Amino acid sequence: MNSTNKIIFEKPDINALNKNYTVVDMHFHSRYSDGNDNVKSIARFASKLGIGLAITDHNTIKGAVEINNYKNILTIPGIEVTSKEGSHILIYFYRLEKLKIFYHKDIEPFLGNNLMSSILLTMEEIIKRARRYDALIIFPHPYCAVYTGVCNPYFPQERLNKLFDTVDGVEVLNGGNLNKWNLQCSLLGFNLNKAITGGSDGHTLKYLGGVITYAKCAKNRKAFLDAIKKGQNKVVGKEIAMLHKFTSGGLKLKSNIKNYPDYVEKNFKYSYTVINQKSKKLKDSVKRGIKERGSYIKKRRQKSF
Repeated sequence: MNSTNKIIFEKPDINALNKNYTVVDMHFHSRYSDGNDNVKSIARFASKLGIGLAITDHNTIKGAVEINNYKNILTIPGIEVTSKEGSHILIYFYRLEKLKIFYHKDIEPFLGNNLMSSILLTMEEIIKRARRYDALIIFPHPYCAVYTGVCNPYFPQERLNKLFDTVDGVEVLNGGNLNKWNLQCSLLGFNLNKAITGGSDGHTLKYLGGVITYAKCAKNRKAFLDAIKKGQNKVVGKEIAMLHKFTSGGLKLKSNIKNYPDYVEKNFKYSYTVINQKSKKLKDSVKRGIKERGSYIKKRRQKSF
């Protein structure tokens, strides 16, 4: 499942791709979580573009359920869950009914104080529960500026390796991410040799289709998800311009102002973890330097005699 030449950093030519491929934006948010638009508007714009869509709202499936009613577009039932550690995981389902069961049985009972809060389950527990269903499990934006990507100090490398073994793959290109982080995500996807996906992570219609996943397969849910699992898809797109990122961030903050205390707490914990990790590295480096210096002096003395 080699990812070479499967990740293209350029604006997608959706009209050209639609002629030969099934094209889907695998990561988009509606007003039901921190998005700016209602499902009707999102469905209308996706239909205009001629692309499929996965509404992957945070810790809720209302958007995924509603978009499924629009039979003129290909929809992928999905959800973006925030683990106890604060990091995100995307889970896609072949059948909407299974997403509903998973949500009501395995997510809803463990929700936090607010919709955007971390749920009470660890990343391992979420994956274990999702594995009971016919689903595609993906780590979104594994490298990013904050703790929402799984490649952060909360997860030491040994734990990360085990987590990567249990999921289907990673999101290698995210429209809301910085290019330097997407490059690391792409390298990770290549090294893991697992499934790869891409999505705009859009929170307003302007960014829908900015990053897409496409495959030469029948234009239906099963064929498309199967193609991803088999590594028969590609990802193409570009990141949102920096100025637009600030605008998008402002919209997200405005729609989630009630969750601000939770964001502050998470950022404080994350910063504390990073500082502790850097402090430990510095202490280890000093100890190593002292040890090497001592070894050098001892050898010099031995040579003198």
